[in-house]
Amino acid sequence: MEASEQYIPFELDHLYNEIDKLYHQYARGCGLSDCAYWMLYDVTFAGGKAPVQDLTSSWSYSKQTISSALKVLEERGLINLTFAEGSRKSKVASLTAAGAAFSETYIVPAAQAEQRAFTVLSAQEQQELVRLVRRYAEALDEQIRAAVPDPAATGPSSADLKEG
Repeated sequence: MEASEQYIPFELDHLYNEIDKLYHQYARGCGLSDCAYWMLYDVTFAGGKAPVQDLTSSWSYSKQTISSALKVLEERGLINLTFAEGSRKSKVASLTAAGAAFSETYIVPAAQAEQRAFTVLSAQEQQELVRLVRRYAEALDEQIRAAVPDPAATGPSSADLKEG
């Protein structure tokens, strides 16, 4: 493979890592792990209450990592974890008053910054970016699945890779 063929995906990897680093630094600045930040983000933008099952299906973190992050948020008094109505298994994460105040101070301004950054692009560019990143992610998933043997049979589990 020629260097020019490798350049674009290599550059994309660096851009994605740069964005991840920005969020990581912001989360740490808020006193949160990356996962705890995103859980609080989702609960905030779900109207202050979200089923834990929805949180675990929305992110690439393992259920254990999400559970640990939610436990830390609960210990800090930012969320309450309660059983969903009529369930003895499914839980719901709800912002506490302290969690709502924390989100107004840290989560909402970051989301507003994301929105302002995205509006630097025209409406057509925004749609095209989302469409192309989705298409790339799907193609990458397909290519990796075709190129790599079943990881369950030969290597670490997807949960191990997500936590690493």
